[in-house]
Amino acid sequence: MRKQSLSHEDFLKLRAAAQSIPQAALELKIAQAIDVIRDACRGHQAAYAWSGGKDSQALRFVAERAGVVDCVLGICDLEFPAFLRWVTDHMPERLHVINTGLDLDWLAAHESMLFPQDATTASGWFHRIQHRAQQDFCRERDVDALLLGRRREDGNFTGRAGGITYEKRGVTYIAPLAGWSHEDVFAVIDRYSLPLPPFYGWPRGFRTGTHCWPARQWCENEAHGWREVHAIDPDIAPWAAQRLTGARRFMASL
Repeated sequence: MRKQSLSHEDFLKLRAAAQSIPQAALELKIAQAIDVIRDACRGHQAAYAWSGGKDSQALRFVAERAGVVDCVLGICDLEFPAFLRWVTDHMPERLHVINTGLDLDWLAAHESMLFPQDATTASGWFHRIQHRAQQDFCRERDVDALLLGRRREDGNFTGRAGGITYEKRGVTYIAPLAGWSHEDVFAVIDRYSLPLPPFYGWPRGFRTGTHCWPARQWCENEAHGWREVHAIDPDIAPWAAQRLTGARRFMASL
């Protein structure tokens, strides 16, 4: 079941169902992922991509047990403050944070990017933040193998013909969790008490995942996006109203 077709409530049911996975089966899945990482990263300068989200926390769990400890987080100047506070408290020891520089002035010049209504616009955020940060990190640190938390059940590309690797710009990208189910991820999160960022307690949290606030997906319209952002952090819309017409309209409607 792809993420796009699931509601927040669906994810809660999947999390509950994960409790029935036998511990022995879960430990085998973890061991297999660790073996995949060790085999794929042998002879490479390896690291992993981390967002703090549930999949990247599961990735962190297996990557560090496989001996891969360097990681990268891409952010911008449009993050939820509560998320940045959480990152400060829970970030991996060898995390490298790259700020890609997108700010309110940039957003004012690209208002069509606000609250993506289609996959192309949504992917634009990933290209400008996560992908750019990963590419800069790999180039600057001579990393030639980067682990990703991508999973096929989420509809992510993990490699041709159902594989788990692909190459781009001299870097091998590896998805050791490619075949994991939503339940597998939840089982690791809960059995090993892995912390999750505040997103998952916010409106539609498990469906929207981690993101900077203007990249919030699957809103009914712009007004809906502003309502959710305002419910999460009432300081954002007044601040954004300095430059964004939609924010000004929203504040005037209150």
